[in-house]
Amino acid sequence: MAKLSQPTKAAIGTSLAGGAFSALSSAPLQFGHLFRGRFPTVAVTGMTGVGKTRLADRLARRASVEATLDDGSATMERRTRKTAKGRGFRFRVVPGDNAATRLSALDEVFHDDPVDGVLHVVANGHATPRGSMSTDATREELLATELEDFAITAHRIASMAVRRDRPIWVVIVVTKADLFTDDVDDAVRYYSPGSGTPFGAKVDELRSLAGSARLSVDVLPMFTEAETVTGREKKQADRGSAELISRLESRMAQLSGHV
Repeated sequence: MAKLSQPTKAAIGTSLAGGAFSALSSAPLQFGHLFRGRFPTVAVTGMTGVGKTRLADRLARRASVEATLDDGSATMERRTRKTAKGRGFRFRVVPGDNAATRLSALDEVFHDDPVDGVLHVVANGHATPRGSMSTDATREELLATELEDFAITAHRIASMAVRRDRPIWVVIVVTKADLFTDDVDDAVRYYSPGSGTPFGAKVDELRSLAGSARLSVDVLPMFTEAETVTGREKKQADRGSAELISRLESRMAQLSGHV
């Protein structure tokens, strides 16, 4: 059997060492990719008073803190949802009112550490006025504020989408649906692409900027807690809320490849 010369042995050793180093150096990247696939990051966006924190808490199976619900959060809230199958979601709730921290949080979730999906929360003009909002704001004024807020967020979503090498998803969550039970279908239509409404036009513009192949958009109604009923009616409403939460969770699982 031929013997290897010292230079040849050294070259083989260097090659093996280089291969081992390469495998080790790529391990964190592979692990990070696997973790992100199992626990995708989701931005929860929308104007103040629409119920972002309460929605994130319901999805994460976490009790809401009343002080946060009453006053809103001035910083980005973080939640994690874990399932028995070793999957879940990491939520990033973007402040809706404080200008400086809100813009910083938007930069983080759409640029510095881009998310995999977006829950953009709206309330069909039924947002709870607080912070810089006037308590006398009309529904038309609240709808206009929603539209302005979405325009800012949509611009960042589009910018993120064109930089990504894989599609992202957006679910427009129409909260407080228990306050307009007879108009839920009309509300969903108002926020949907191709509806011809002012909000629908903004969604169409977002899809055009991002590219339809890079972005999917769903619109789902929601209420996280019945606000206007008590007793037996509240129990029925709570069951309805749980069904809507389950529907949203199922859609998120589909969009994230968990099913």
